[in-house]
Amino acid sequence: MCGLAGIVGRVGEANRAALRRMTDAMAHRGPDGDGLWMGPADQGGWGVMLGHRRLSILDLSTAASQPMEDPQRGDVAVLNGEIYNYVEIRRALEAQGHALWSTGDTAAMLRLLSLRGFEAVRDLRGMFAIALWDPRRCELLLARDALGIKPLYFARNPDPDGEWSFAFASEVRALLRSGLLRQPRLRSSAVASVVWNGFTVAPETIVDGIESLLPGEMRVYAQDGRERQRQRYWTQAELPRPGSSNDRDVSAALEDSVQRHLASDVPLAVFLSGGVDSSAIANVARRVSRDPVHTFTLAFTEQERNEGDIAKAVSAAIGTQHHEIVLRQEDFLDRLDEAIGSLDQPSFDGLNSFFMSQAVAQAGFKVALVGSGGDELFGGYTSFRDLPAMAAWSRRLGFVPEAARNLAASAFSRWKAPGESSFPPQTRWAKLPTMVAARDDLLALYQCAYALFLPETHRRLLGTAAGGLAAGYQGLPAGIVAALGEETAGRSDLASIAAFEQRLFLGERLLRDTDSTSMAASIETRLPLVDQQLLEVVAAVPDGARFHPVRSKAMLRAAGLQGLDPALFDRPKSGFELPFDHWLHGPLGAEVGEVLGDGALMASVGLSPRMVEELWRAYQAGAPGLYWTRIWCLYTLAVWARREGLSMEAAA
Repeated sequence: MCGLAGIVGRVGEANRAALRRMTDAMAHRGPDGDGLWMGPADQGGWGVMLGHRRLSILDLSTAASQPMEDPQRGDVAVLNGEIYNYVEIRRALEAQGHALWSTGDTAAMLRLLSLRGFEAVRDLRGMFAIALWDPRRCELLLARDALGIKPLYFARNPDPDGEWSFAFASEVRALLRSGLLRQPRLRSSAVASVVWNGFTVAPETIVDGIESLLPGEMRVYAQDGRERQRQRYWTQAELPRPGSSNDRDVSAALEDSVQRHLASDVPLAVFLSGGVDSSAIANVARRVSRDPVHTFTLAFTEQERNEGDIAKAVSAAIGTQHHEIVLRQEDFLDRLDEAIGSLDQPSFDGLNSFFMSQAVAQAGFKVALVGSGGDELFGGYTSFRDLPAMAAWSRRLGFVPEAARNLAASAFSRWKAPGESSFPPQTRWAKLPTMVAARDDLLALYQCAYALFLPETHRRLLGTAAGGLAAGYQGLPAGIVAALGEETAGRSDLASIAAFEQRLFLGERLLRDTDSTSMAASIETRLPLVDQQLLEVVAAVPDGARFHPVRSKAMLRAAGLQGLDPALFDRPKSGFELPFDHWLHGPLGAEVGEVLGDGALMASVGLSPRMVEELWRAYQAGAPGLYWTRIWCLYTLAVWARREGLSMEAAA
């Protein structure tokens, strides 16, 4: 886990300094080493420049330093992440007579791609973002792992006569620090996404002019910056159809994934919340690891969100060496600015990972396994129960005229969610007319169910950021709506929802936030349940075995909780969340209220100051459907933008 950066442009001191600013901005991602590489210039003086910050995990020697140049073939690469099948790649290369200069994964990846070409990125299993320069073809490869665990952002120079063509980095903020973007501003459609989803959705980022590579995407550029190739080398459309896998295959794939994720030359820990997902990872890790397994839990003094005792009991049953970190509201407030600063883009999530990662780093660990991904794989969310039922009812009532259906839904909604406050109710019943209008369009139903606000409330909250939104906006870029439609064509409702959860909730929220907040503590987080080969095995399981009983994750329990008393997990599901609802009615609320009440700040980030003020008052009064996430997403948007000096208008 590291940070990479690069510039394609005029080879010289100005761009070298810009590249150094980017790598310096990512020092937290790689405190163990840094390096710059300046490629040879063409006749016009243009070339490729690569930078890297290193967090040493595999092969701690200088032989694994980056940017890494193949001493025989001359290819140069920077890698952020881990290649989990590097041992097999290495053995295959050695069998062909190739001797590698490093025992780590970067050298194996570099020689493989050098020999077999950029298409061999398909053979890499892991979490990665790669930039690789091929001196024979004078081409640069950019690639991102299949499931989008590791980020990769880029910006193009709008000036065709400028000194650089494009730049890329592991963080949006690194590109901002480069000094190459003369007048950065917030992207209005991304602000709208934050208010709808609580986060931005790739390929957009919160900054106008900075884009994200998509999961499973590779691009190839010439030395002068011209794009020569762009393709998705893997999408969920390639997942096998159900029927060829069973419970034994899933158990074997889970064990294999955990074992690969344990590969490390430094101390390693497991985040343990006490839920099924993290407990399964800890349990399998204890079974396959030769070393003691250390588990960490974040506990709270507020008992309604505290899972400390549960995690302690699970740890004792598994046999791990357990560590509990108690986070009090005063501790949270003391480090709030630092925590918000760990987010690479605004999000209502991620701060739990920040505080956990800080504690793990202070205890002397550099790698942590986390349990994210189990709900998406095995149907743990309410979306798997509610949305297929909604779509099925819509199909049954297809004979009813649309106007009659919409009228009945509106009347029922008003009865179930009466407007008892000055702010419109944002409950699930209040969403009913919108969901009925979506008919059996699963993606539209999904986006409505997850929306922080009703569509009309969403538009009223937006000020200048509402400009340009298309009619029927669903919180997603149009290209993603089309791509998800292609990826789920012909699949069952449950399998389609799993694909949405994998790509959106997991891919655009959990993975991105975990990456940036854990790297702020120089911690590499690994996700054994977010693994391409495991996903392919699970996708081939019949729906009945994979998802039913819905929300129980029975298959994951059977595969991962062997030897543990089922009674340890017979309790209502609760997410790994900080007790924001409690804290927002205390001292934290004063800080949030001050920010949301700053009309000039709200207007600068594209929101309506009057509507935001009404929202805050309604939340304090306990208006129905206004959960903490609705407040926190606006707060982090405003504070993050203020911290970065960004607004809807270009900086002076």
